[in-house]
Amino acid sequence: MTEFILEATNVSRQVEGPAGTLTILNDVSLKVAKGQALAVTGPSGSGKSTLIALLAGLDQATSGRIMLVGSDLDVLDEDGRARLRAGRVGFVFQSFYLVDTLTALENVMLPLELAGDDAPRDKAADWLDRVGLSDRCEHYPKQLSGGEQQRVALSRAFAIEPQILFADEPTGNLDDAASDQVAELLFSLCNTRQAALVLVTHDMGLAQRCDQHLRLERGQVIGVDE
Repeated sequence: MTEFILEATNVSRQVEGPAGTLTILNDVSLKVAKGQALAVTGPSGSGKSTLIALLAGLDQATSGRIMLVGSDLDVLDEDGRARLRAGRVGFVFQSFYLVDTLTALENVMLPLELAGDDAPRDKAADWLDRVGLSDRCEHYPKQLSGGEQQRVALSRAFAIEPQILFADEPTGNLDDAASDQVAELLFSLCNTRQAALVLVTHDMGLAQRCDQHLRLERGQVIGVDE
């Protein structure tokens, strides 16, 4: 029997505005199994980032049901959703969101320390070594290139050994060479950990590497490729 890490059923998101109700997402359904990668594509304003926020429990759907790592997000409050994500869900964004006052090593250590890990420094160093940054551990974000910063962000996301990773345009701010390197690491690490991946991207090359491809337009699913 297939083990689904993420299931969304008829998910919609509306907000109230000056002109009335605005539908950002309408009736979206999807399933992602353990070790599987789903690409979400679509033009700007199609609802991609809203969808990823809903799927990760960072925002709440107006209607529909989302099951994340076996739990119904709708019955959890904000603290409950945060506890569910801890140690199970990783994030990588277009903007790296590294802490400027922390070294690369300390940035990767941060989620491990918050999770109460008993060896955060050793594990963080190991992950930086895996992404080829063992010689950059003591460097601060401003001393690193964009590609190096994103590799630190990948290390931070994978250090907690997540069951699912949400990546929102992870190569969007990188040049071609750094983009290719980060993409290779992303898929390699997910495959090694058998972590599910939900990838929002404009890069059709990345989308084609995923097991599923969901296309959005104006908040609606206009196609699903498998």
